[in-house]
Amino acid sequence: MQDAVVIGSGFGGLAAAVRLGARGFRVTVLERGDQPGGRARVFREQGFIFDAGPTVITAPFLFEELWELCGKRLADDVDMRPVFPFYRIRFHDGQTFDYSGDPAKMREEVERLAPGDVEGYERFVRTSESIFRVGFEKLAHVSFASWLDMVRVVPDMVRLQSFRTVWSLVASHVKNDRLRQVLSFHPLLVGGNPFSTTSIYTLIAFLERRWGVHFPIGGTGALVGGLVGLIEGQGNTVRCGAEVAQILTEGRRATGVELASGEVVAADVVVSNADSAWTYKHLLAPEVRKRWTDKKIEKARYSMSLFVWYFGTDRTYPDIAHHTILLGPRYKELLEDIFEKKVLADDFSLYLHRPSATDPALAPPGCDSFYVLSPVPNLEGDIDWREQAEPYRERIERFLGETLLPGLKGHVVASHTIDPLHFQDELRSFRGAAFGLEPRLTQSAYFRPHNKSEELDNLFLVGAGTHPGAGVPGVLSSARVLDELVPDAR
Repeated sequence: MQDAVVIGSGFGGLAAAVRLGARGFRVTVLERGDQPGGRARVFREQGFIFDAGPTVITAPFLFEELWELCGKRLADDVDMRPVFPFYRIRFHDGQTFDYSGDPAKMREEVERLAPGDVEGYERFVRTSESIFRVGFEKLAHVSFASWLDMVRVVPDMVRLQSFRTVWSLVASHVKNDRLRQVLSFHPLLVGGNPFSTTSIYTLIAFLERRWGVHFPIGGTGALVGGLVGLIEGQGNTVRCGAEVAQILTEGRRATGVELASGEVVAADVVVSNADSAWTYKHLLAPEVRKRWTDKKIEKARYSMSLFVWYFGTDRTYPDIAHHTILLGPRYKELLEDIFEKKVLADDFSLYLHRPSATDPALAPPGCDSFYVLSPVPNLEGDIDWREQAEPYRERIERFLGETLLPGLKGHVVASHTIDPLHFQDELRSFRGAAFGLEPRLTQSAYFRPHNKSEELDNLFLVGAGTHPGAGVPGVLSSARVLDELVPDAR
């Protein structure tokens, strides 16, 4: 039996482990943290349960496939609930827009917000579907190991105007500025700026309409626990507190890993679910890297980072939706501050997650569980988060207390924050980027770090920093790509 070692236990690593286990490999997953999940780990505080990272589950069939590979049904282990609306979008003056996958309700919302753009919106949906049919159904599970893979898709990309940005494509269909914001925010969910992200990512709009937005009872951590159960049910292992210090090589071949403790874990196949830039810069010796040199890694463009405040309240806020997006007074200008100028602006846009709206058990009785996320510059910006984190949290708390959550400050009974330093120091994400490489056209598909490493045989990459990119469907698809790259175990 051949051995496979997986570095990191995020969704990409856990999915890769299940797929390799189903194909006969003896798999060991190595996680440096004290629990599995990576960005999807769980924080527990004073009876509140907080999902650290992913909270929007789309394309649930990608999870269902993993259970089926083990002869099981996802529904037997995880209770997935549809969320409606997908997102409640709130503009800075209090106007709202309920974004969902219901065609009739969406048409009503568009007519209420921008009556002159109804037909343009319908055209956008058709365009999103066309891009989805190519970008997700045809390309998300192609390895792009060869430049010929890229050449073959160029005609489709030109036809679908992939050279345009998300904002540009949306703006070609609708004129109302607020509707343009509603239809263009999705790249932020995967680390991209709508004004520079390739329009391929408008496929997310149709992906959500196709399969809906879901939330697992017990939180996203329930999916992590379910995947660990699948791996262990295959007779394989997930080890926590096991930090990989380096990938071992022999010639141009990966042969295993060495842990920070000095322990060596030999393997026929090495899969890294660690950040791709971190993998190449810190886990592989410079002399074995021909393409992903330090210079190339440092020259690449990386996603924004995140400031996230997890908090529990001793009262409930029943009028707050499960997912709320609070758009600030500036849109393009704020994104320029975050992605280009890399400064901490005085204003912000926020994503507010209230999981207890769907699963009250995530908070003690009579309480609510929240997290609020603010996109912020990555660590290329000159921001001292050791000094700025608490004042920034207080600004967000004050804003929420004056808008959606009256009297918030007096009702917070549990509190925890993470910032770009957490992404760098705890999650080993280069420059504290929350989503790895920024999803620009020149950093997509063939131009991202390949799923089959260009540097070594027997080394493979999964997760947000490789193809097809960030987001739960993206990282699960990166593991699916391994099926065509890794031969069955002998």
